[in-house]
Order: sequence, then structure tokens, then C-alpha cells
Amino acid sequence: MADIQVYKRTPAEQQLAQRRAKQSMRSQVMMFSLMIFLTIVSFSMVVAYEAEVAGFSKFFIIPMIMLFAAVQVGLQLYYFMHMSEKGHGIPQMFMYTGALLGFLIPLTFVTIVWW
Repeated sequence: MADIQVYKRTPAEQQLAQRRAKQSMRSQVMMFSLMIFLTIVSFSMVVAYEAEVAGFSKFFIIPMIMLFAAVQVGLQLYYFMHMSEKGHGIPQMFMYTGALLGFLIPLTFVTIVWW
């Protein structure tokens, strides 16, 4: 049977852990609120376009929605998937490499076919 070791924290370590947990939760709530805000703004822009409000053309709305989506993906990766924490260098490398290849390979094939 495996031996179980119990590590008792000092009061200073316990306070530090509580402070870090509190800060982490605060940033999670802030990022969630920001994502909700970006979603509401995106839906509002589409509603404004459908209501034919001046200045809301599809040439403005589509890039803005794509930009908001990219920002939300980045925030979700870094905050909700804990990529901002230490020790996630290798998974980050694989994700960035996959994203780069996912962008470059279709661009390459479109360029080859286009010209």
C-alpha cells in the first residue's frame, strides 16, 4: 500500500494560498463578464444591422464579430483553460503550432489554386 504524507501549511502559506485563490477567482469572473459583454455587443451589432441602422453595414459587422470571436478564444484559452499558469509551455507550443499550421496550410492551397 502507498504511504500517504500529509503536509501541514504554516499560517503564512495558508494566507498566501487563499490570496492567490481569491485573485484567480476574481480574474475568472472578470474575464467571464468581459466575454458576456462582447457577446452582447456582437448580438447588438447584428440587431442594428437587421434594423438597418446607419453605419452598421455587413462590411463593418462581419470583421468586428470575427475580431470579438478571436478575442474570446484567446481569453478562454488563457483564463478558462489555465494557460496563463506556470508549467503549460509544451501544450502552448503545440496549440500555437497547430493554429499556425491550420492557418498556413489552407492559405498555401488557396494561393496555389488561385495563381
